[in-house]
Amino acid sequence: MPRRQIELCAGEYYHVYNRGVNRQETFFEPENYKFFLRKLRQFVTHRRQPPAAEIVAYCLMPNHYHLLVRVMEQDFSSAMRSFGQAYVQAINRRYKRTGPLFQNRFQAIHVDRREYLLHLARYIHLNPVAAGMVQRPEDWEYLSYREFIGTRDGTLPRRDAVWREFSPRSDYKRFCEAGIGRDDLQIRHLMTD
Repeated sequence: MPRRQIELCAGEYYHVYNRGVNRQETFFEPENYKFFLRKLRQFVTHRRQPPAAEIVAYCLMPNHYHLLVRVMEQDFSSAMRSFGQAYVQAINRRYKRTGPLFQNRFQAIHVDRREYLLHLARYIHLNPVAAGMVQRPEDWEYLSYREFIGTRDGTLPRRDAVWREFSPRSDYKRFCEAGIGRDDLQIRHLMTD
């Protein structure tokens, strides 16, 4: 595989995403989404010392995923590779399939501005709404939005990077809801389709 176009630097934020080969599904049943998050914790965040990254926000869709991460260690790419291999091997065993599941190695875009970080978090949280999967982001279970609005306790998202811009925190919910149905030019380049 070709070398990554951008260097992933510790302390910086990135939009990390990937989708299924030929846009095919990467999650086949609810347990797959949960397994993906468990493996993400194991290889990238909580159970790994030191953590390779903090997950700020996430969205898992039937054929792709989005992560907003703050890279903590230079070996983030290696941790993601191990994580991806573990997930794909388990899915291949479970469904008696062979070959790659994801289109390629994960993609990463540097988040270089505060405003960009906020709009990216909103984009990630509105992804299932934009795809017509649900009417409201809180209705999609495989998304960090519920942790952001305080209706679910979760250990994966590190919301502080986004929350510090919203006081009270309910302002974040209003910020997201204001983005429903908008074709926001600030994040058009984030669309993976």
